[in-house]
Amino acid sequence: MNNSTHDSALSAAGRFGRFSYLAWNCLVAIVTVLIGGGLMAIFPNLFMDMETGNFGSGVIILIIIYLVVFYFSFIFAIRRLHDRNHSGWLSLLLFVPIANILIALYLVFAPGDAQSNNYGAPRATAGWESVLAWLYIILIILVFVGGIGAAIMGQ
Repeated sequence: MNNSTHDSALSAAGRFGRFSYLAWNCLVAIVTVLIGGGLMAIFPNLFMDMETGNFGSGVIILIIIYLVVFYFSFIFAIRRLHDRNHSGWLSLLLFVPIANILIALYLVFAPGDAQSNNYGAPRATAGWESVLAWLYIILIILVFVGGIGAAIMGQ
């Protein structure tokens, strides 16, 4: 396989190690929050009519953003499955209740193949990807601990 086709993280071709997978998901989350949050802060009336409480036409923009995020989430899942030498079609398990939790955990925790597989050679994790991956891990832990703390304090 030609490695030059695997250089684009936005393509389903190629492999993603665990840290690359987490980093790119983190990057998409950051960009989504910045764009969505920025638009809502700048144009609040576009998203909700303050007088009636009804959603505005800007909700269509949020739906488009959601679909773009959804698309990239699948691309990243496919690349991660390729790292384990599995078909990208297994990413469809993300639509199945309970199985989606199991496949998500599998994508995060299962180590990739150390050698070349049907989807090419292992992809090196860039330094910035490692930093973003650790940031994402820390944020997930903080959200989890915060949720538990809020549940305990709310009782």
